Amino acid sequence: MKRKVGASPQTPPRGLRPPGPPAGPEAQTPIIGGSDHLLEVQNLSKNFTSGSRFSRGGPQIVQALSDVSFTVQTGETLGVVGESGCGKSTLGRCLLRLYQPTSGKIIFDGQDITHLTEQKLRPLRAHMQMVFQDPYASLNPRRRIGDLIAEPLRIHQNLAKPDLATRLEELITIVGLNPDHLTRFPHEFSGGQRQRIGIARAIALSPRLIIADEPVSALDVSVQAQIINLLSDLQARLGLTYIFIAHDLAVVRQIATRTAVMYLGSIVELGDTDTVLHHPAHPYTAALISAAPEPDPAGTAKRTILQGDPPSPANPPPGCRFHTRCPIAQERCTIERPKLLPDASGRQLACHFPLN
Repeated sequence: MKRKVGASPQTPPRGLRPPGPPAGPEAQTPIIGGSDHLLEVQNLSKNFTSGSRFSRGGPQIVQALSDVSFTVQTGETLGVVGESGCGKSTLGRCLLRLYQPTSGKIIFDGQDITHLTEQKLRPLRAHMQMVFQDPYASLNPRRRIGDLIAEPLRIHQNLAKPDLATRLEELITIVGLNPDHLTRFPHEFSGGQRQRIGIARAIALSPRLIIADEPVSALDVSVQAQIINLLSDLQARLGLTYIFIAHDLAVVRQIATRTAVMYLGSIVELGDTDTVLHHPAHPYTAALISAAPEPDPAGTAKRTILQGDPPSPANPPPGCRFHTRCPIAQERCTIERPKLLPDASGRQLACHFPLN
């Protein structure tokens, strides 16, 4: 969890505060910066088929993810950023095996889960949970909140009725809601309250890894700060590990230990959050930061404006996928695809001609 805050490329949401100290007897100290890899992703790719044999030109292969590799250490928060359509959400769903990867490996806690059957994968589901972007669409409107939160407990744990009721009250209280809310329906809550309910359901089985797929993008700015603070407190209290998918750089800067920048299905830069967002080495990262609005009454800020539109994932360009829009691209970029390799500062970079 990020605790040291430096200069920001974007103004953070109002009310955002650093995470508080661990609370309660179950408090744990996250392990950050060690060699304990909770998740390891190796050369992960995911293709979708667009159209059919009756379409003009026949079916097309859409490369949503291409050769993605990274690790996540126990107790840290990995932020994943990039423009819409770059593959962030697809990556999160592949990691939880909601989508079956086309190729590559997903190793969770030392076990390869890439090709596990649903029967063998079910016990591991308790340790990997997801918080979805739309808190209303992810909740069944016909079921009461208590039933929604209790569902994973009924599937994975055989709790007696009194124990189940006690656990539900504990979960709804820890996310800042009232136990009386358990008897209500989702439509009776605001967006922020619904997201708290989604978080309560995600932590019901005491998971080790939570993938948050843009959990605050649909909320007001003040409510965003509350949810981010809640996630920070839960991480300190329960020892959670997050993969935080977002497009708001200010939010990612506040909560993420490390940040991965994605472009057209691939990671182009990965490293410490302060280093990546304050001293970008990849031209796309610099352009992404430049696009974030910030006060500039004098009009002296220099912005990097990319020309053209992102290429189609159904027909990606050869070489570096960013070369069609890169302001410093050279001939080598059009031929040879750069590999994601560490530089002198320790960050990983996929660029032939980095900015630094």
